[in-house]
Amino acid sequence: MRFVWAVVAFVIAAVMIGAGIAQRTVFQGPSEASATVQTEGTSAYTLVDGALLTSVPGAQTLRVEGDGEVFAAYGRTADMKAWLADVPYTAVTVDGEGVVQTSEVQPTVTATSTAAAGRSPVDSDLWLDEYEQTGTLSATLQLPSEMSVLIASDGTAPAPANVSVSWPIDDSTPWAGPLIVGGGIVLLIGLVLYLLGIRHVRRSRRPRRKGLPLPVTEPISMVGDAEAKGVISESPGRRGSRGRGALGGRRALIAVPALGVSVALLAGCSADAWPQFAAQETPSPTPTVIVPEGQFPPAVTEAQAQRIVSRVSSTVAQADAALDATAAAERLAGPALAERQTNYTLRAAIPDRAALPAIPAEPVQIVLPQTTGAWPRTLMTVVESADAATPTTTIMMMTQETPWDEYKASYVGNLEASTNLPELAAPYVGATQVPPDSNFLVLAPEKVAAAYADIINNGQNSASWSTFDTANDLLLSAIQDNKTKRTEELNQTGAGTAEISFAASAGPATPIALATLDTGAIVAVNVYESDTAKPTNADAVIKLDNNPAVEALTAVDQSATGFTTTYSDQVFFYVPSQGSDDQIRLLGYRSSLLEAKVSP
Repeated sequence: MRFVWAVVAFVIAAVMIGAGIAQRTVFQGPSEASATVQTEGTSAYTLVDGALLTSVPGAQTLRVEGDGEVFAAYGRTADMKAWLADVPYTAVTVDGEGVVQTSEVQPTVTATSTAAAGRSPVDSDLWLDEYEQTGTLSATLQLPSEMSVLIASDGTAPAPANVSVSWPIDDSTPWAGPLIVGGGIVLLIGLVLYLLGIRHVRRSRRPRRKGLPLPVTEPISMVGDAEAKGVISESPGRRGSRGRGALGGRRALIAVPALGVSVALLAGCSADAWPQFAAQETPSPTPTVIVPEGQFPPAVTEAQAQRIVSRVSSTVAQADAALDATAAAERLAGPALAERQTNYTLRAAIPDRAALPAIPAEPVQIVLPQTTGAWPRTLMTVVESADAATPTTTIMMMTQETPWDEYKASYVGNLEASTNLPELAAPYVGATQVPPDSNFLVLAPEKVAAAYADIINNGQNSASWSTFDTANDLLLSAIQDNKTKRTEELNQTGAGTAEISFAASAGPATPIALATLDTGAIVAVNVYESDTAKPTNADAVIKLDNNPAVEALTAVDQSATGFTTTYSDQVFFYVPSQGSDDQIRLLGYRSSLLEAKVSP
């Protein structure tokens, strides 16, 4: 019967080990799925749609082969198509049956001078990320269906024609290891049963011997004499002990090969041949953010915003060093560009003229993108200076006019250390842009600059005085101090022969407003401050002995008609919603000399 059980154990062991090995060999499926795209190679751009990228679950590995430079970038499909709207391109997608389809898409809008053929796709602010290699490019992605991948060379040469996408497939065999090891254990049990059977058979076939004859009885004295002579008898128990020891040794030696076979098979099993019992993490509660139904996604992601700020900072820093207004215009617009153009002119004429504060690149503390699917798009950021010696906090409003333009900072200001910003939406939610003529705020954005200018001109007599929080307004106090200083200086040098007047007005720049969570808005406006110094005596003149900046801008050192100097203020306000008891509050500002001219 032991042989029967041994054979059964051998059969079970063979089945288990064979099944385990088969799972790792003949029954193991492919480790990845792939789709190959072969284009005609005539278009400068190829757009791989998210439908293809997500046709198989899991991470996507993109591989592109070309003869020279290979470029790939991914972003929202709608943004990609908007960027390609003025040029022909190859579209790659899949049909309902999962078959790869390619088609040539013609331009849907007329190309402009800035969006002509040959436009380089490198470093566009629309891309969420981009890659560049020579010859072959490989990148592992994890993109949803609403994202697509743009492939190009340099925007002029045809896009690389050999494109493939692959997805990893879970080919793990978690029961291969247990089957092989279990089979080895059953095999060992079978060997033990087999050896026990052999021993039983040998014992049953051994001849039966008669018992030893009884010894002849002798007198006790003779027995004692025999012992004295050294006669030794061998005991059966001692013989039996030696026999059992030899048999046990043979069993151990025979069991070693079986154990070795199991160890050898086990050594060939990798981690994916075993069940994985991952630790279960206890979920922690997080706040739920409900995005309004139908709301567009934010114009940029947080990572995008950080790259945009870094590029703005780098470009402006290079322009500041070279006094290059054209380079500055690549990343600045409106009042932010105008103040630097004047500063470059002054620094070129006055060696010791200080540069404007640099735009810090990091750390970006606040990102508030507009939620929109159209253009222009707006982005607000707050960046702290990494320089401990001159700590500043910079607030910027940036705008992207078209899909082919980069984000440009049109308003740049400094936040005071005591400034408390209103509660803002998370970067992944974004904020709506408030129209300039909105009636949902205590004051429409387009009226804020004029109202503030009226306060500068008339003080407490202004009709808007109670609308603004003037008690904590540092800009108003700075403007008043400057007026007092300028008046005193003129009285010291031209008392009775000259006079000075001040006026403020709304600047020409369009205000920008982004909504806050309490239905208010952060509004950026432009205010002009002007002062005019002119003689009151026909024989008197206004000299610029102590004003090299005005002299550099006017190219004269005196005038019989006087001078008009204009300062540009970039001002950021918090404007509460209609019906609120809160006042309009100053958040930050920057004031710079804009222009000077001889009075007519």
